Amino acid sequence: MSHQNSSVIECLRRQAGEPGNDLVDAFVSQTIDRRAFMRAASVLGLTSVAGALLGVGTAAHASEARAGKVGGTLRIAHMVPAGVVDPMTVIDGPGTALISQTGEYLIFSDAASQVLKPSLATAWQANDKGDVWTFKLRNNVKFHDGRAMTAKDVVATFDRLTDKSKVSAALSIFRNVLSKGGVKAIDDFTVQFHLDAPNGNFPSYVSSDTANAVILPYDYAGSYEKSFIGTGPFKLEKYQTKVGASFVRNPDYWGAPARPDRVEFSFYADQPALMLALQGGRADVMTNFSAHAGLGVLNNPAYKVLSVRSSSHRQIHMKTDAGPFKDKRVRQALAMTLDRELIVKGLLRGWAVIGNDSPFAAVFPSTDTFVPQRKKDIEGAKKLLAAAGVPNGFKATLTTGRFKEIPDLAVIIQNGAKEIGIDIDLKLESQELYYGAGKPGRSDWLDANFGITDYGHRGVPNVLINAPFVTGGTWNSARFANDAYDKLVAQYTAALDLTTQRRVAGEMQRLLLDETPVIIPYFLDSLMVSKANISGVKFSPIGQVNFSDVSIG
Repeated sequence: MSHQNSSVIECLRRQAGEPGNDLVDAFVSQTIDRRAFMRAASVLGLTSVAGALLGVGTAAHASEARAGKVGGTLRIAHMVPAGVVDPMTVIDGPGTALISQTGEYLIFSDAASQVLKPSLATAWQANDKGDVWTFKLRNNVKFHDGRAMTAKDVVATFDRLTDKSKVSAALSIFRNVLSKGGVKAIDDFTVQFHLDAPNGNFPSYVSSDTANAVILPYDYAGSYEKSFIGTGPFKLEKYQTKVGASFVRNPDYWGAPARPDRVEFSFYADQPALMLALQGGRADVMTNFSAHAGLGVLNNPAYKVLSVRSSSHRQIHMKTDAGPFKDKRVRQALAMTLDRELIVKGLLRGWAVIGNDSPFAAVFPSTDTFVPQRKKDIEGAKKLLAAAGVPNGFKATLTTGRFKEIPDLAVIIQNGAKEIGIDIDLKLESQELYYGAGKPGRSDWLDANFGITDYGHRGVPNVLINAPFVTGGTWNSARFANDAYDKLVAQYTAALDLTTQRRVAGEMQRLLLDETPVIIPYFLDSLMVSKANISGVKFSPIGQVNFSDVSIG
């Protein structure tokens, strides 16, 4: 190790505290790799010093080199937002992408590096227990109406998001994490988050990993579509419901000025219409792309497929407390009928990573990569069925919504099950009918014995390991109840150091692999497409799209 690196490590140790020093020890001993080190350091607020050690840029808007053309109008083919566009209530990717043109977060979660980078906050740090996090704010930021952003705006933003009397799409995310009144302004540019319980991954909750956590003025009262008020590199020119939106460069932006003069979104109803707009020359970028349905551009040199890894996945749930899947050996047997490599290569054209029946995706540094991978084994599956008392199989109905590749995945499951004598009927319905009211007794998602559910990306596994699996969890469609698992979730959530997180994650992964309340065959890449002459497009699996560094032509 060089003398310079030794000095940087000592500096990092002085700033880090106990969890940070555990992280440094793991990196120096090569227990964790460079990517995992940077991600974990960024969560602890040690990004700058860790970046100096590794020689990488850590600012939210640090660009590789701002060479290329400036100016012009960038045309975007975009799906119609699902409802009213508002950071408080947005739950869809199209709405999130529009908000990200003008709105910003305390922290930017960089999809390519998986590192949390300073944005409207410049630094953050936890107390020793991990239940109080202090954030320093950038002090030269203006909203589009000319007012300065201060701690008062940050406090009001999170009070709104955690207010149970308001309609906030982030309530389920912050439940048992942060309550209304838990954010305090220490001075104009310092805020403290007092959490409901210790949380080692809390910075991710207030980053762009939570789409709703856009910082808005303290007196924001709604009607977002009229102003798109924010602090971002573009400001609203025009918004037309179900038609389109346009944004122009913000001359008062705190960071590097946007390259394009203007960004113009045109809304379309489905992916075929988006494809036609791109191929017909009416758009430069298409924001919603599925490899499963996008063969027209995958091998065409006139276009570029842009991708980032994600934790987005499909959960095939099986009720663990009743019906044909009550015995875990039956659940294990069904999981062993799937050829995951073939699914990724064939159904998804390679734009995915194989899953191992837990929500711990490869993008999470805490994922234990030494857990054995489940593989297709028809003979082994037949033996498990026989041991469970159903050697000749049984009949079952698989219920799911018509969404992207899921109907084709359902057929693959049906065919695999047939190899071990399980006869599956498919019940395909609209997404609206499948999810229903989102409550037991009023939702096929939660009521069906056997179903497939789509799960979007999360920057950390906390939500994914909780609501779908803990006893009584609001998304627990498998009705899985396991005291040992519940205790592991609590341990994982409270852990500040990566070593502990990874150890506990490994225990959870092995437990879920054994119990198999769900099958998770793959984690999808997040995809977009642009013309070959477009460069600088950045986007996240959550849905944000950054066009400020785009060069046209």
